[in-house]
Amino acid sequence: MSKENTSIHEFDINLICEYYASVERQGPGSPEITRKALSFVDNLNKDSRIVDLGCGTGGQTRVLAQHSPGTVTGIDLFPKFIELFNRNSRQANLQDRVKGIVGSMDDLHFKDEELDLIWSEGAIYNIGFERGLNEWRKFLKTGGYIAVSEASWFTQERPKEIEDFWMDAYPEIDTIPNKVAQMQKAGYKPVASFILPDNCWIDDFYAPQVAAQEAFLAKHAGNRAAEGFIANQRHEQQLYNKYKAYYGYAFYIGQKI
Repeated sequence: MSKENTSIHEFDINLICEYYASVERQGPGSPEITRKALSFVDNLNKDSRIVDLGCGTGGQTRVLAQHSPGTVTGIDLFPKFIELFNRNSRQANLQDRVKGIVGSMDDLHFKDEELDLIWSEGAIYNIGFERGLNEWRKFLKTGGYIAVSEASWFTQERPKEIEDFWMDAYPEIDTIPNKVAQMQKAGYKPVASFILPDNCWIDDFYAPQVAAQEAFLAKHAGNRAAEGFIANQRHEQQLYNKYKAYYGYAFYIGQKI
């Protein structure tokens, strides 16, 4: 199997972390899309507790904080991301309301019904969509919200090349109606779901990586693992450009019943 066809799971986690620390976004999205998803969430006030799981360096977390009241806690597994998260929060003068801590989304230490909103952009796949919805639900107050973006099929059938890629990368990818049904089954009222537009991938996620990839390769010249990782990233972008009619990210917003 060539490097560009290798699953991202097979690369050194430190290389992945270093690379994604150098770009603004760690996944597809945009400030506009974060605000759009947030517009479906009601009843937040200055005492509300918001958590962003798999926050990365916090681009979307700062947008959340700037457009909602309450306190926001970002949680990510990688100390480097959290270091940048807290630095960026200070620079945005949000340090009184926004804090990043190192932690794992499958080992959370909140009290039952402590949270008003659980947010996770492009990260719930780390634990799995259904598992995340089910395990995190107990931390939400009744009437509290969950909002996650998730890889989703746009069609019932799709070409074998992209089907095979996603079955290896994330077998839990599914159609939007099936994801909404999973949200209902987990005990949420499905408030909204919508597809992220192409620009969230092309302009906000992939375009900034061009310079980042060149810098990363220059820094790690001759490192076959680093070269393989960048080849993998470029292959993934080529697949998106070829098959974006068939898949992408969708936002799912649910309210705990």
